[in-house]
Amino acid sequence: MDAWYEIEDVEAIITPQLLFYPELIESNIREMIRIAGATHRLRPHIKTYKCAEVIQMQMAQGVTKFKCATLAESALLGETGARDVLVAYPIIGPAQNQLVALQKHFPNTRFSVLIDGQEQLAGWNEIGVDMGLFIEVNVGMNRTSADFDECIDLHLQVLSSAHSFRGWHCYDGHIHFSDLDERKAEVDTAFDLITSLLEKTDSQNSELVCGGSISFPIHAQHQERTLSPGTTLLWDQGYSHHFPDLDFSIAAVIATRVIGKPAPDLICMDVGHKAVAAEMEEDPIFFPEMPEAKIITLSEEHLVLQSPNTEQLSIGQVVYGVPFHICPTVALHESVGVVEHNKLTQRWRIAARNRLYT
Repeated sequence: MDAWYEIEDVEAIITPQLLFYPELIESNIREMIRIAGATHRLRPHIKTYKCAEVIQMQMAQGVTKFKCATLAESALLGETGARDVLVAYPIIGPAQNQLVALQKHFPNTRFSVLIDGQEQLAGWNEIGVDMGLFIEVNVGMNRTSADFDECIDLHLQVLSSAHSFRGWHCYDGHIHFSDLDERKAEVDTAFDLITSLLEKTDSQNSELVCGGSISFPIHAQHQERTLSPGTTLLWDQGYSHHFPDLDFSIAAVIATRVIGKPAPDLICMDVGHKAVAAEMEEDPIFFPEMPEAKIITLSEEHLVLQSPNTEQLSIGQVVYGVPFHICPTVALHESVGVVEHNKLTQRWRIAARNRLYT
């Protein structure tokens, strides 16, 4: 084979198709654990891959704590037997009853949620069950999170409630410096607040969940912090290009076919918005075999590329592309093809791609 991602008997596969490579996923898991130093320091986010098999691969390596964002992801973690699940999202309204139902249905899984204000705490008080609560601290993301004074007051209220205070959640997804030194300086500055917060609150035996895929190696230098990467399992073109200091392997690609050649320097592929996430400013997909290619148009089911080497491609030929942003790309697919030793061997269901409504 000419490249690691190529499939034997590729003529038989339907495109566009998202492909996972378990050997590379395993390699990424090992690298994630190496950086953390121990599996008990990890609480990986499952939002990227949303499938039971990748969760089980991590559990087989000793990972027991996980993070997620939706009820469907929560249910999937319960079904796979995860011991400790943080729903890193402020669950409000009828969804609270759904999470309580999941807690009852999976008694061997400990569920917790985020709160960042008195209204959310009041909602859990009305439910009348002991729910594990993490307080989300604003370290610059300016999303769902509480500022310093609010955190102190909210912490006291949780301690006097019927709920269990599990710890603090600090996500710094706004920090995107490609240069490692700049990234580290920004992370350290953002987390000066956390040091002060811990000094002013009784946080013994609580968990401090920090960072994401590009900052967790920096947080790994602080032994008291739990690390929560997610994209590290599959990696993508965006992270690979912008953060070369992180030694993770791209473990998911899209197989697409040439379906038209509208002009001498143009080719049309059977991949569009409905197969690859296109919410970023950068090109949504990169073709390693055609690094010079320029995307001209991308619509729902078509992608038109301009390249000086189109004469090398024929109608029906399969070309492999790396998504720029893998997380929302996975959510566009009901299942993925699994490639082992250059052969398509099975399919994995993206079990948590849908929403739960009842």
